[in-house]
Amino acid sequence: MNKNIITFLDSCIADKVFPGCTLGIIRRESQDIITAGRLTYDPASPPALNDTVYDVASITKAVPTACLALRLVEQGTLSLSSRLADHVPECRGRYHDRIQLKHLLTHTLDFDFRLSDKKNLPPAELLKAICSSDLKCPPGEIYCYANATSILLGLMIERVTVTLLDVLAHTHFFGPLAMTFTSFFPDTLDRALIAPSEIDPWRGREIRGEVHDESAWALRPVLVAGSAGLFSTTPDLLRFLMMLLNGGESGGTRYFSRDTIALMHTNALGSSLGTTAALGWELDQERFMGANRTAATFGKTGFTGCTIVADPHEKTGFVFLTNHTWPKRRKDKEEINGVRRGLADLIFNR
Repeated sequence: MNKNIITFLDSCIADKVFPGCTLGIIRRESQDIITAGRLTYDPASPPALNDTVYDVASITKAVPTACLALRLVEQGTLSLSSRLADHVPECRGRYHDRIQLKHLLTHTLDFDFRLSDKKNLPPAELLKAICSSDLKCPPGEIYCYANATSILLGLMIERVTVTLLDVLAHTHFFGPLAMTFTSFFPDTLDRALIAPSEIDPWRGREIRGEVHDESAWALRPVLVAGSAGLFSTTPDLLRFLMMLLNGGESGGTRYFSRDTIALMHTNALGSSLGTTAALGWELDQERFMGANRTAATFGKTGFTGCTIVADPHEKTGFVFLTNHTWPKRRKDKEEINGVRRGLADLIFNR
C-alpha cells in the first residue's frame, strides 16, 4: 500500500500541487511516516523530512482549541450550555447573548460580516469588530464555518481559565505528549526546518515561520487566535492522533474520557441543518475523507493544505502536512481536496 501512496504523492509533486509533504499513517498499533519532495520547487531547496515544520492553519481550530474546550467540559469548568457573554461580556452583537459553547464547537453561528474584509484594522479594533458583529440569525439555526467562531472560542477558554491559549495547549497537550516541535511561536524553532507557506502580496514578503492566516496574524499583538497559527510536524500530530484513537489515553496518562472522545465523532447537529459535524471536528465529509469513510470518520483541514483524519472504529488515521499554498494560493480547494480524498481512499481501503 505504501508503494501506491508514494507513487501518488510523487505524481502530485510532479503536477506542482505542492512542492513536498510529510504523511503519517496509523493502522491500529503501527505507524508509518512517508516524506516526499522539497520545501519549495527550487531543486536546491531542502527535502521535506520527518521534522519539517508546517503551518497547519485551521487544524488549530481542533488541535488544540476545540480539544481544550472539551477538556474543560469534562473537568466541569464549562458546560455545553455555558454562555459566551457570561465570560466575554464585550460580545454584544445581535443574538450574542444566546451564543453557547455548543454553538462555538459546531460552527452554528452566521456572522453578518467577512473577517477578511477587516484584516487591515488595528488588532484591538479587529477583535472589537469580531465581538460586536451581529449574527444574521439566532445561534444553532445554520452551519456556517467561520474563523471568527473559533477566535471567540479561544477567547472564551482564556477568560474562563485566566490563562493564555498557547500556555494551556502546552500544559495540557503539547508538553505531556512530547510534541517537541509544536508551537504557536515557531521563532523558537530552527527556521531551516520550517516550510514557507506563501509569497504574500498583502504583507509583501515570503511567509515562513509566521502565521499564514491574515486575521490570526493581525490579531497576534492582542491574542493568540483559536482559529489558526499552530505550527507542527507529522510525528507530533501523530502522537495526538494516536491518543484520540486510543480512547483518550497515551503512555498511561488519560487526556479524555471515552465518552468525550465519542463526542468528537458523533453528529451534534441533528438532521435539520443538512450536514453533520461533531463537537470540535468535521464529520463524515467526502470532500476530504474519501469514499471509504464511515459515519464516524472525523477530521480537520487547513488552508495551507494540511489534513488530519481518523476512523475511530478501525483505529486508523493519517496526518498530511504540506505547503500547497506555496508560492501562491490557488483559486479554490478542488486540487488539494482531490489529493486528500486520494490519500484517504488508499489509507482507508477496506
